[in-house]
Amino acid sequence: MPSLNETSARIRAAHLLVRSAEEWDTLSEELLRTYDLEDNDKIEMLRESFLATWKSVTRNLLTDPLNTIGITVTQAVHPWGIATLNAAGRTCEPILCSPEGLPPFSKTSDVHGRPRLLSFEEVMTGYNTCLASLLR
Repeated sequence: MPSLNETSARIRAAHLLVRSAEEWDTLSEELLRTYDLEDNDKIEMLRESFLATWKSVTRNLLTDPLNTIGITVTQAVHPWGIATLNAAGRTCEPILCSPEGLPPFSKTSDVHGRPRLLSFEEVMTGYNTCLASLLR
């Protein structure tokens, strides 16, 4: 079974195959600028595109390799989640924003105030934290 470091490296490489770290961070900055404009239609459009971009890497490039090491990938529960990762009865969810300062979310609504979106490096750290909790 691959180690935590090998799995983390694979996740990082898959994301960098799609975009550079700077491009991932630019997507976050563009979405945050839209929040500042308070244009709800544009916010929702860009937010959905932003989430879909992150989720597609996991769905299209990482699901099979994660399944191989006993981690199943299902749809995210959190409105800013990338995916739900499950292994040996444990679950975690890498998310794209800092959970501090966000109001509790309802399962029927995923629009909340302006989030503090994480940088690419912070998202990768979150992925590593999730993997560590699953692979122990």
